[in-house]
Amino acid sequence: MQELIETPLSADELAVRYRALCADPCYANVPGKIELDLWGRMVMSPASNYHSALQAALTGKLAALGGRVFVEASVLTSAGVLVADVAWASESFMKAHGFETPYTRAPELCVEVVSPSNSRKALREKVAAYLEAGAAEVWIVFPQSKRIEVHGPQGRVPRSQYAVDATDIFS
Repeated sequence: MQELIETPLSADELAVRYRALCADPCYANVPGKIELDLWGRMVMSPASNYHSALQAALTGKLAALGGRVFVEASVLTSAGVLVADVAWASESFMKAHGFETPYTRAPELCVEVVSPSNSRKALREKVAAYLEAGAAEVWIVFPQSKRIEVHGPQGRVPRSQYAVDATDIFS
């Protein structure tokens, strides 16, 4: 066993560490999600009930697209193992990746629901990491101001390429 981590972990090392966390019964009842940064450190984010309700509402909306909708989808990115609050994957994505944990490529749509502890910088970094990992689009949902920002490889865009009306998820 090494004494300390000298350099950021490789993608394989992060994936192995994340799968071990998922299988460890000590973490079975931890509220919120667990992500790993590049050094393998756990980043934990507790979620409010409203946050959870928005996740549920979004899954219902995205289900209309077909494919598969996830709550808490783990994705191996250049920033570590991130866990999208909600994600949507096409049938072709599912045929290629199944239920690998963490996903080695981001599903087509990754959604982050903003929590009061999030910073704009951290959200920008997550958007960039999901897009770099293969997401076609990243949505940032702002519960307090009741709005959704849509980001694609070209930056922030005025509307989503996915035909989903999510305007009523905040009620």
